[in-house]
Amino acid sequence: MGFRYDCLTFLAPSELTLHPILAHPAELSGMKACSRLAIRGKFLLLLVSFTLIPLFFIPTIIACSNGECQLLESCSTATDCGPGLYCGNCPALGKTQPFCIRGQATIPNSIISGLPFNKYSWLVTHNAFSIVDAPSLTGAQRVTFYNQEDSVTNQLRNGVRGLMLDMYDFENDIWLCHSFRGQCYNFTAFEPAINTLREVEAFLTQNPSELVTIIIEDYVRTPKGLTRVFTDAGLDKYWFPVAKMPKKGEDWPSVNSMVQNNYRLLVFTSDSSKEATEGIAFQWKYMVENESGDPGVVPSSCPNRKESRALNSRSASLFLMNYFPTIPVQNEACKEHSAPLADMVATCYKSAGNRMPNFIAVNFYMRSDGGGVFDDIDRVNGQTLCGCSSVSACQAGAPFGSCKAVPMPSTTPTTTGNAGSFSGSVQLTGDASTTNVAGIFVLHLLPFIITFTLL
Repeated sequence: MGFRYDCLTFLAPSELTLHPILAHPAELSGMKACSRLAIRGKFLLLLVSFTLIPLFFIPTIIACSNGECQLLESCSTATDCGPGLYCGNCPALGKTQPFCIRGQATIPNSIISGLPFNKYSWLVTHNAFSIVDAPSLTGAQRVTFYNQEDSVTNQLRNGVRGLMLDMYDFENDIWLCHSFRGQCYNFTAFEPAINTLREVEAFLTQNPSELVTIIIEDYVRTPKGLTRVFTDAGLDKYWFPVAKMPKKGEDWPSVNSMVQNNYRLLVFTSDSSKEATEGIAFQWKYMVENESGDPGVVPSSCPNRKESRALNSRSASLFLMNYFPTIPVQNEACKEHSAPLADMVATCYKSAGNRMPNFIAVNFYMRSDGGGVFDDIDRVNGQTLCGCSSVSACQAGAPFGSCKAVPMPSTTPTTTGNAGSFSGSVQLTGDASTTNVAGIFVLHLLPFIITFTLL
């Protein structure tokens, strides 16, 4: 009697135990043979699987490294990303895996030069001095909010061209403080203003074709206090004279002439009296400005700040656009600097009578989900300077609207040769966010505590 065996019915050696009574010795032999075949087949399948599976995953893990990773590509270390990029993430948008994010601005006058200063748009850091982990110079534990993550020098090297600084009388000197009610305390103080101003002086000296704007929230009451600190920092030699500033909304001098005349530092103050007494331009005489803090980030709304003229006024030729919440939170900044910022630029453009902002001020400027504020400013400059979708598409000397093809998204920002390089010093931690939230209650109570103490 013959036996026919289908080895497909014998899936595992353990199945031998399911047949305690065997009909014939040949059946036992056949079952053993099939079991051996099944074991070999499974081993071969596992071998092939472990050989091929890594081939599918390894390319995604090590697709790029050593400075070769481009914008939005996955990365694992700070050195993986190319020039002008850093390795970060954006958990606020659900992007928890690290990828290359833009961290450096395009210098617009390095592509299209010779136009009036008010035709360009520049990146501004709100409270540029209020830096995470900045050591206390007063010996007191600082209780305040933080707005940036790297030094002013590094901000300038990364293409920031406007600095918002809060200046106060403190310790018989002029200090940078993030405080309230016009009073600087040892727990809200950062450093003497001259320290930061010397960083600006060093940058302007090392980069003779660059221009910097300083916008002062001014609480200094010492006569000639601002004049003295700028002079002591060596910045008077770069000062743009207030007498030469356009007073009725006319065009500013060209950036080329400003460089040639060494008028490369523009300084504005919130104190109207300083223009007459110290020759420092009163901010809202020369620029319009939207609301700062939470009112300035409401979608589809771009109201003017109460001190400013209407945004569509043509009596001032500069436009400062604020885009930062009242309470700065590091880990939320990447979300703020994605689509909402681009939408707000469009909203403010309409509110300003179809005028693009000359300055865009933000917190934690390097944080985004890709191109961030850098891409937005590139788009603004592109549309204004050459009629293109990005300043990277502009061509010097070409007719307006003649745009060259550029890869999208842009992989490497364009800068002048001596504009500095990205240092990778951005901090991707939530420490400051925690400190900020914890300090909110204290900061709001402090005025009442001080008042009660003085009663």
